Amino acid sequence: MLPELNDLNTFREALKGAPGPYESALQGAIDRNGQLTKPPGALGRLEDLAIWYAGWRGDARPQISSPQVIVFAGNHGVTAQGVSAFPSEVTVQMVMNFQHGGAAINQLAKAAGAKMDVHALELDRPTADFTKEAAMSEQELLEALRTGWNAVDAGADLLVVGEMGIGNTTPAAAIACALFGGDAADWTGRGTGVDDAGLANKTRVVAEGVALHGSSDGLEVLRCLGGREIAAMAGAIAAARVLRIPVVLDGFICSAAAACLAQVSDNALNHTVAGHQSAEGAHGAVLAKLGKEPLLSLGLRLGEGSGGALAINIVKSAVACHSGMATFAEAGVSDG
Repeated sequence: MLPELNDLNTFREALKGAPGPYESALQGAIDRNGQLTKPPGALGRLEDLAIWYAGWRGDARPQISSPQVIVFAGNHGVTAQGVSAFPSEVTVQMVMNFQHGGAAINQLAKAAGAKMDVHALELDRPTADFTKEAAMSEQELLEALRTGWNAVDAGADLLVVGEMGIGNTTPAAAIACALFGGDAADWTGRGTGVDDAGLANKTRVVAEGVALHGSSDGLEVLRCLGGREIAAMAGAIAAARVLRIPVVLDGFICSAAAACLAQVSDNALNHTVAGHQSAEGAHGAVLAKLGKEPLLSLGLRLGEGSGGALAINIVKSAVACHSGMATFAEAGVSDG
């Protein structure tokens, strides 16, 4: 059961106190994996994925039948600084496209057999420009976290969270810079395709925001430099942690949201795997900081949860092999 999020302290405590994987299921999955009709380790990372999944679901021989994809949308006041190649009106237009089934994520969710939900967060009221003031108040942060927290279906058995928000690679870069250090240029990329002058301007904006709001606290960084959709992703990932629902992380922006949680609790992301490494330059560096090796690297830079949704079928395949293969004893095959 998820507690009601009445304040940020409840969120912190729920994340810090979240249960770990089921040890008996984890050991059972390890034992089963050693008995399957294949040479040891022959399925590579698929074996590790299946064992990881089994531990979180409490079943040594699990199935995946109810994956969920949630896309959160938000607008950003920092776009007034000219950080994006597209106007913020596109956020609203793309939300309509999601709702009508016309976006890439709709097709990928359908191909993965996943239920897809879309949550638009106050698109008519962008966050504040973080070069001038904090992006959100504590109450606004709490409301966005709560949106994500309550969006997770307790009956889901695998979760992907994605986003839509023109300009949101800028707050993601600022979050990464604030949490991990280094120069703004280390974390700032071209996003939807800004030119060299646009990249220089975007880097300036990130540097100014981090200088104004520098903090080592994950939720404070999220509040000052993030966005509503980024906070909602963090809320959903945290809720899944409490519910022991495995999560496939999407790209740069999703990983920045997850990084904020990792600053709250060392174990906050144990239930996650990285679905892919995107073409946004700093994504690989964020994944390295989080200790996550991506399952796929296909040059994607769309967002929307697209890379995470694509990786659902990798996880499904891992679990299908683990749970569906015969053991040596069942197949009457000699294991020695």
